[in-house]
Amino acid sequence: MTHPSQILEIIFAAIALIAIWFSITNFSSVKRILIGRPMRTAELNAQHNKLLWYIALPILSADLYSSVSYGPESGITELINLGSEAKWYIIPITISTIILLAILIVSYIMGILAYPNGGGAYAIAKDNFKQRWISLVASSSLLVDYILTVAVSVSAALEAVSSAYPVVAPYETVLAIFCVFILLIVNLRGVAESAKIFAWPTLGFMGCMLILIGFGFIDEVNHGFVQPATPHFGTVPDGLTLLLLLKAFSSACSALTGIETISNAVPIFREPQQKSAIKTYIALGTITSVTLLGFAYHLYVRGISPDPHNTMLSQLTQYYFGHGIVYQIIIWFTFIVLLLAANSTFTGFSQLAAIVAADGYLPRGLTNRGDRLGYSNGIIALAATASLLILAFHAHTNALIPLYAIGVFLSFTVAQFGLVKRWKRVKGSHWKIKLAINTVGASITSIVAVIFAVTKFTSGAWVVLVVLPVFILGSIYVQRHYYAVAAELRIDLKTEHPETNRVITIVLVSGIHRVIRNTLSFAKSLDQENLLAVYVGFDDESMKRMEAKWEEWGTPCRLLTLKSKYRSILEPLTRLIHIIEEKEQYKAQIHIVIPQFIPKKWWHNLLHNQTALLLRLWLMRHKDVVISTVPYHLKK
Repeated sequence: MTHPSQILEIIFAAIALIAIWFSITNFSSVKRILIGRPMRTAELNAQHNKLLWYIALPILSADLYSSVSYGPESGITELINLGSEAKWYIIPITISTIILLAILIVSYIMGILAYPNGGGAYAIAKDNFKQRWISLVASSSLLVDYILTVAVSVSAALEAVSSAYPVVAPYETVLAIFCVFILLIVNLRGVAESAKIFAWPTLGFMGCMLILIGFGFIDEVNHGFVQPATPHFGTVPDGLTLLLLLKAFSSACSALTGIETISNAVPIFREPQQKSAIKTYIALGTITSVTLLGFAYHLYVRGISPDPHNTMLSQLTQYYFGHGIVYQIIIWFTFIVLLLAANSTFTGFSQLAAIVAADGYLPRGLTNRGDRLGYSNGIIALAATASLLILAFHAHTNALIPLYAIGVFLSFTVAQFGLVKRWKRVKGSHWKIKLAINTVGASITSIVAVIFAVTKFTSGAWVVLVVLPVFILGSIYVQRHYYAVAAELRIDLKTEHPETNRVITIVLVSGIHRVIRNTLSFAKSLDQENLLAVYVGFDDESMKRMEAKWEEWGTPCRLLTLKSKYRSILEPLTRLIHIIEEKEQYKAQIHIVIPQFIPKKWWHNLLHNQTALLLRLWLMRHKDVVISTVPYHLKK
């Protein structure tokens, strides 16, 4: 009997095939519907509006604040195998996370003071370190973290929904990839991260979490702050080790990703920009800390345990509100805000990739703006890699968490050490206090990064620790390639000038018909003196027949017939090119003109040999051969 999930996969596959067919046949129309009209470059600055800090708060906080829904759960999940006695550790783990959050916010405020135009980890490292690999550590780790942010946020969003609707659970992976596709379309359309409409779901989620925490305190006032399900505080379960505690702490720190968003977005604030960004950081840190601690405390009082099929947020909400309308509202706000967290990452990834690519460390195609002025190649690359991760880990948040946050804490560390170096160099007012703050920040973030690497190594962190050096080495190789190409293409403007070379034009003919007539007319317009038509035959009879027809046609130019012993056009043509090159002693260029007819309908291509395409691919390996294709468009 066919499983329902298999039926859904078959339906999705059929829809995908229909969509691909329709897209191919109506590409331009589909693109306009999905992406929208092309925008002029002049519209780039017009769509950017300065924001008041309290409006920017919900817009820029989606990434950081949304992770409170799974941060404490990720921490306690590492200890739950020790039994119910370990549940109370969610309180000290959360407090440690909040302390780290405060340290990071103060450190990033120093970054805002140093770089009022927006100082991401890559910009800070590039400005303060001569060693290029250090800035590449920052950029590579952030790019990897952005990919993981999309995978984790979307997976967490689907887990929230499947907790409320268990029927969704078998389809989490398919639906998660579908959500990434929707985010891809939204970002290709150019819906700006600063669009004010995005503030409302985040504000709604904040409100839901504060209502949940407030209702929890009301319940505890009525039923006691120590309830039958509340674990004993302070007990040490058997099997608890320092390594296990550090592992739990590092998992809980996944709630701190996205903290760099505000420092990177200083230019979008209204004047005074620095003060507005600092106010936003303080407000975000306060509300995130209150939410984390309140949420963790109620989880402890209720003695809630992690459940792979029901999130701890869902369990707590269900306990207070049942499955009623309030429960549904909180779950759907959680789903939406987690998708918004993933959505904001698309902008950060594509912009950082474009900056790094402009410096020559990534393919230059990442700097190209699409029809809607976004860096579309970077957006597509992010969606593709995040989808592969979701597929590989079956959209399970706890499976992705070990890979998560290593990159972001590496970039934190690089940024903090860069600021330490800057204060030593620039000094300025109160520079010793700023130096002390960033020194503490650098020390703490480097320790946390090491904790991540050690405690999560066997759980999958080794993948990131292998990918990052490969990414960095690849970036260095890309820049070397660009430097080598630039050096080879560079000319001396005083001594190197264009030259006139003898050109031998070869027209490939397969018979005498309208396509050949069209191609010969083009070739004769360019060159009549050194024009040669070449026919490749597979037997003597076909060659004689072609020579007779050519003479009957009036011999428009010299015809050379070549015999192919192995029924291949490439072998005799390659031999002819070598003969001409040897005879001319490389003083002449060979221009090969290839006729090609273009069918009216796309599927007609399946009915014809793609000889012109194969010839172009084969002949491009000859450095002194110029290839032209003359199309003839069929009417039927």
